[in-house]
Amino acid sequence: MPYVITSACKDEMAADCVEECPVDCIHEGPDQYYIDPDTCIDCGACEPVCPVEAIYQDEFVPEEEQEYIEKNRAFFE
Repeated sequence: MPYVITSACKDEMAADCVEECPVDCIHEGPDQYYIDPDTCIDCGACEPVCPVEAIYQDEFVPEEEQEYIEKNRAFFE
């Protein structure tokens, strides 16, 4: 899973990342956005435009946000 959207997005949903994504891999969920790991090309375009700094490369997700890796994965199952 290349990128993960974490708790800062929850109920925020600014959508700047959606507009920036060149492959439309960011999808709206009931409480936040999610990145489709099968579609994401790992370009990183979404990360710097997130106004709440909720997007991390999977290996850099803070320890207190690790549950969002599984939450993201489960959204696409």
